[in-house]
Amino acid sequence: MAKDKRALSDAELQELVSANDSGARNPSGAVGTFIACVALAWSVFQVLLASPVAPYVLPSDAINNSRQIHLAFAIFLAAMAYPLFKSSPRDRIPWYDWILGLAGVFFALYGYFFYDKIVQNGGLADDTDAIAGLTGLILLFVAAYRVLGPVMVALALVFLFYVFFGSSDVVPDQIRWAGASLRKAMSHMWITSEGVFGIALGVSTRFVFLFVLFGALLDKAGAGNYFIKMAFGALGHLKGGPAKAAVVGSAATGLISGSSIANVVTTGTFTIPLMKRVGFSPEKAGSVEVASSVNGQIMPPVMGAAAFLMVEYVGISYVEVITHAFLPAVISYIALVYIVHLEAVKNDMPVIGDKVVSVGRTLGGMFAFFAGFAILCYATQYPVGWIVSLFPDGSGWILAALLAVVYVALVWVAARSPDLEPDDPNAEVVELPDLAKIYATGLYYLLPIVVLVYFLMIERKSPGLSAFWATFLLFGILLTQKPLKALFRGESDFAARLRDGVGDLIAGMIDGARNMIGIGLATATAGIIVGTVSLTGIGQVMADFVEFLSGGNLILMLIFVAILSLILGMGLPTTANYIVVSSLMVAVVVELGAQSGLIVPLIAVHLFVFYFGIMADVTPPVGLASFAAAAVSGGDAIKTGFIAFFYSLRTVALPFVFIFNTDLLLIDVTWTQGIVVFIVSTVGILVFTAATMGWFLAKNRIWETVAMLLIAFALFRPGFFMNQIQPPFEDIAPAAFEQALADARPGSTLRTVVSGPDFDTFEVKDVTVPLTVPEGATGAERLDALGLFLIPEGDAVYLDEPGFGTEIGDALSSFDFYGDERVTLTAVQADADQWPKELIFVPALALLGLIAMLQRGRASPAGGRAVPAAAE
Repeated sequence: MAKDKRALSDAELQELVSANDSGARNPSGAVGTFIACVALAWSVFQVLLASPVAPYVLPSDAINNSRQIHLAFAIFLAAMAYPLFKSSPRDRIPWYDWILGLAGVFFALYGYFFYDKIVQNGGLADDTDAIAGLTGLILLFVAAYRVLGPVMVALALVFLFYVFFGSSDVVPDQIRWAGASLRKAMSHMWITSEGVFGIALGVSTRFVFLFVLFGALLDKAGAGNYFIKMAFGALGHLKGGPAKAAVVGSAATGLISGSSIANVVTTGTFTIPLMKRVGFSPEKAGSVEVASSVNGQIMPPVMGAAAFLMVEYVGISYVEVITHAFLPAVISYIALVYIVHLEAVKNDMPVIGDKVVSVGRTLGGMFAFFAGFAILCYATQYPVGWIVSLFPDGSGWILAALLAVVYVALVWVAARSPDLEPDDPNAEVVELPDLAKIYATGLYYLLPIVVLVYFLMIERKSPGLSAFWATFLLFGILLTQKPLKALFRGESDFAARLRDGVGDLIAGMIDGARNMIGIGLATATAGIIVGTVSLTGIGQVMADFVEFLSGGNLILMLIFVAILSLILGMGLPTTANYIVVSSLMVAVVVELGAQSGLIVPLIAVHLFVFYFGIMADVTPPVGLASFAAAAVSGGDAIKTGFIAFFYSLRTVALPFVFIFNTDLLLIDVTWTQGIVVFIVSTVGILVFTAATMGWFLAKNRIWETVAMLLIAFALFRPGFFMNQIQPPFEDIAPAAFEQALADARPGSTLRTVVSGPDFDTFEVKDVTVPLTVPEGATGAERLDALGLFLIPEGDAVYLDEPGFGTEIGDALSSFDFYGDERVTLTAVQADADQWPKELIFVPALALLGLIAMLQRGRASPAGGRAVPAAAE
């Protein structure tokens, strides 16, 4: 057997995380203090910006130009914290980095300094502005290269070259455009809010920073170690327990983390050695951690900061975004737990320790904890509502006092037990945590999360304000937890513990700012790509390219979009990854899907490309998370990446599922339907996992694997089979469309197919457009309400240009209504009476039961070897 590569030491791992997330340079002395003060100032500015008192404590110019200030901090700290070259010093800052950092600040704030002149010019750059914008872009590229590596910069440069040279004769006719002058390009990219200072940087400024700071402060308070210990206490004694605990622990840290690499190293330094000790190879141990950590990026509420961008791009509320994203993320994690369970069963892995545990009780206890936490978050609104109604003027102070009382009481409970210390996974004997003894030591860590969820889900406050109040509570926790524990324990070093609390708070705010450097630069650099799309119309070119490759086949189109999203996401952090793939690929799916008769909610398309974009963190040759896991495990990075991709097959399959079955995203479902969808989807993903792993209750036979894949498909998309039995739509003659509109129930949907010449290419295309039937006494009134103008001629029905600004007008805006070829209503469909698609579950589950009976007869009893956790 090949000898394992050397695993990195703790110091080397911390340097790896620093190099990726917060900067590898950390000079000492006055310069180090200065950098820390700048990072602290950035955190203070962002907290004040998100606070309700922002209009009273910050100048209006600073609020209006907060994006420029945000980027100025990011560029300066990048020059201070990240070496430009491999040979650059780590313990001091060379002269050229001071120049680059200060110049970056000036040009990032150019729009702030010369705001009046830019307004007078109507946002159009003059020659001076153009040179300043180009210089600013160069400095941004240098900073992005330091922090994000060459991939992001190279991608942005490709798009920028297309802006300037897209009209060149060497550019193929299919993608050629008119080109832009330097002044026009810099107006778009740097002077106005269309490019670098666009939506993405605005979201980073308003929302993302507070959530990253919240995660850094929560970790500094000790919550990360608490979550990991709780996961190991609950699952560590089971077969494959360390791997199961790694999944749950990574899910918990992924809730608050915006970095898959940091997640891998944070939890992996403890979980990977223990996984190796119970029989996982270095590559498989690393792969479990990679799959767990990368999945943290799809788990609400943060989703690697992409959730806040989706709010802006999709145009729905934050609560709707995390509601739609929740179920696929949860069942994906459930499937990953099942994957590691099957690995442990197949290889008859030993358990750690000799504790007798019940899998049912363990899973039941975990479900009870999460259900209880969810109920607590939901039920909080009732006592809060009573207090607000009884004391409308002073309710805020009363609620703050009650929260303080609860916090002090929970700290008192925690003080009765010793503080949790990180365990050594390489110790000769590992004693897994006892839940009964440790669960109370960190209950107060849940309070900021309760506050965050309450303001987001119940009060429906903005993400920024919600994160502010949760972060404000964390300020109090960091300042007081150590002094209060010292007081309750009767210790005499109260003042020293108070100084420790102040130090923890400052360190947490500095860590939060340094963790934001990469995200701030990523969103700014990705803004160049977004600006290129809006300036040049390259999105239509991407659609034509994918349509050419797929030959108009819907499934092939989705596969090619998935592959392109995977390629575009390689080497990019999650936030930049999502901006790039959504800017280029969402319109492709929407447009080509409509031409193929697939009508998908926009949030489903965004989640589709997001899922495949983040898979780039897993997939060789650029899978950054796989390389980080291999550094911890000592295994081969490429092999780790391929195994992690295999473990992530359910993450690959789910986007295809919810594109065709939006019930999985809880779109337009009732509470009862939602519960059924959750149960059936969970069974479906477990069956799919068992099929791909080749093991259910025993090793699968080939026909059993095929049957289970069919069962999983039926559970995830029962409508496919029901549509073969009964047609889902009733065809209506186009000439009878007005009468069908009059007969339809208001709020129901009619599907129309419109054919005509494309406004850009003049080629005839078909587009499927769903119409929601409006109120109205007659069909004519309903047509007017839709803004639709019909021109019947015999059996044919032609369309005039629809009303401007109407929904149907936006849907048909790509047609040329004034060409020789007329725009025609070619088909109309109404929903047909169909049996409930859930009937398909009955034969699917019956077949699953048959397979289970057959496998039970040949399944060997599960091994229960208990071995001491001796070092390898």
